[in-house]
Amino acid sequence: MRLDQMQFTENADVYDDHGEKVGVIDRVVIDPRTKEVSYVVVREGFLFTEDKVVPVEWFRVTTDKKVILNVPEDEVDKLPVFEEVHYMPWYEADRREPHPQQRYAQAYYWYPHAGVYWWGHPGYRTYFAFTEPPYTTVVERQIPENTVPLKEGAKVYSSDDKHVGDIERIFADKDSGRATHFVTSKGLIFKDRKLVPTAWIKTLGEDEVSLAVDASFLEHLETFKA
Repeated sequence: MRLDQMQFTENADVYDDHGEKVGVIDRVVIDPRTKEVSYVVVREGFLFTEDKVVPVEWFRVTTDKKVILNVPEDEVDKLPVFEEVHYMPWYEADRREPHPQQRYAQAYYWYPHAGVYWWGHPGYRTYFAFTEPPYTTVVERQIPENTVPLKEGAKVYSSDDKHVGDIERIFADKDSGRATHFVTSKGLIFKDRKLVPTAWIKTLGEDEVSLAVDASFLEHLETFKA
């Protein structure tokens, strides 16, 4: 690839300018329409105690195994956590309009405390006694609207609905931040890795990418060699 390309590989080690390990690459945040990579999610590590959303312009050097960040020291603590968990009564969560980057975790169900009569309990009068409402957890992702936190490892399907591999690596232009290509892993159909232009993407989701070209067309792509 060209020298003006950034690359992001799952589990690549991330370091700051002082050589301290920050964490590892988890996923890239990409706009499905423009293919622009705006942020990278760095999984918790030595410096980051939680998964953090890092601006792509902070990435100075990127290889398939190692990434170096030019981290402004006064900005590190301000980086948003990728996922924030909020607790609220179930009836409030039901009334909320779901945000595009919001998902609901498994609910915590209410259970009566000791000494509280339960409906239909044998030997007691039938009535409810609520001591507190049931709560649910709401997980909100701190990334721009209409972007997708694309996992490296997401499945890639051709237009004829064949699983042609998984995303192994993503390349982006240093100047524009636009994702230009991605590498698919070896699979049942292709026995080698392929370098696929992002322009061929038809739909893009967190765990799955659909292409506008069929498997036979992809088969003629040259083998990708790092």
